[in-house]
Amino acid sequence: SSIFELPLSQLSHGSGTHYKLPQNKVTVVLGAQWGDEGKGKVVDLLAMDADIVCRCQGGNNAGHTVVVDSVEYDFHLLPSGVLNKKAVSFIGNGVVIHLPGLFEEAEKNLHKGKGLHGWEERLKISDRAHIVFNFHQAVDGIQEQQRQQQEGKNLGTTKKGIGPAYSSKAARNGLRVCDLVSDFKVFEDKFRMLAEHFLTMYPNLKVDIDSELNQLKEYAERLRPLVTDGVYFMHKALTGPSKKILVEGANAALLDIDFGTYPFVTSSNCTVGGVCTGLGVPPSHVGRVYGVVKAYTTRVGVGAFPTEQNNDVGDLLQSKGREFGVTTGRRRRCGWLDLILVRYAHMVNGFSAIALTKLDILDTLPEIKVAVAYKVDGKPLPSFPANMDVLTRVSVDYETLPGWCCSTEAARSLEELPQQAQNYIRFIENFLQVPVKWVGVGKSRESMIKLF
Repeated sequence: SSIFELPLSQLSHGSGTHYKLPQNKVTVVLGAQWGDEGKGKVVDLLAMDADIVCRCQGGNNAGHTVVVDSVEYDFHLLPSGVLNKKAVSFIGNGVVIHLPGLFEEAEKNLHKGKGLHGWEERLKISDRAHIVFNFHQAVDGIQEQQRQQQEGKNLGTTKKGIGPAYSSKAARNGLRVCDLVSDFKVFEDKFRMLAEHFLTMYPNLKVDIDSELNQLKEYAERLRPLVTDGVYFMHKALTGPSKKILVEGANAALLDIDFGTYPFVTSSNCTVGGVCTGLGVPPSHVGRVYGVVKAYTTRVGVGAFPTEQNNDVGDLLQSKGREFGVTTGRRRRCGWLDLILVRYAHMVNGFSAIALTKLDILDTLPEIKVAVAYKVDGKPLPSFPANMDVLTRVSVDYETLPGWCCSTEAARSLEELPQQAQNYIRFIENFLQVPVKWVGVGKSRESMIKLF
């Protein structure tokens, strides 16, 4: 009999020892479109009874809004689960950390309400996480300027230094948290070399090396109690006593560096593979993967957007949905729900179920369109195209569904939703062949209707 047919529990050592099956699995929440799907709300809901909440990639280019007790918190680097005082929040090695950004974010949210009190007692940071320096952020701005001058189009980055920091990581001259909290003299020498490297590449760059080093020395002391060996931390969590472990993805599938609408993407893997590499979690420990899908589609910045509506519908979605970037304040482009795009995200991530958010934004529309097929030059496209020049040329086939023309905001169960809204949900499920587990009809966590 082939080894591939044996269940793991039957594989034994020559001595007859039986190996343990993986004990705890991580539950993952990922964006299934171009970001801004409302992941923070879903994470906040699940984090209420989680023991550990993790961030695995991205940096403070992410923006998650969470409303608790009528207080609106904005998170960029901190996991949204930090509001749960019983949970440990963990920033994994795949995250790039801008330290001034981290501490400023904590300060701002502390002033908003009691939710963040004691955050430093419940936050752990991987010693293998790379650091975003101020000059990375300055370089991000210079690069955008150069793209605009050379090609007449930028990438629409958040200018938070994320791309340049991941570039340093790939070029193997980046600096990590473990460098900062060990011998500072050694760190200082490496920092000066890295700064000089960027100054050589960008003569217009202004870097106050000594000032930034003084700032970093102070941050090193604040950071030291939070730093842990992330691999060992996750291993203990996964193989020890029963724990609920939640992973919060930042950005989204179509912004993934490999699978997104390249080059208009972020610099990390925001699909499910980033969970393993960004936390040091073996694939056998990945459990349920929830895709967060907005009931329509939005996109920040430039790049192809087949279902974009530059008309009254787009304006209505934008204003009613308050579609402005949490990180940048930029107005989001809006359009109909694109199920070709979401199906592609499902191919890459293998969603166990979907959280459908912001259904209430469609309440006043007499009819609602959903993208179900792409064509180029009249020929159907069998899959989501890799080439962005092709994606800008697609024509979209829509299915038109009747709207419900009444408010859904008071609904707290599927049965309380209008029949047409229920039909909209069922249409999405049937097309994707993935169940919808939650439906969001408002801003608070109470407005997330659980369907099963």
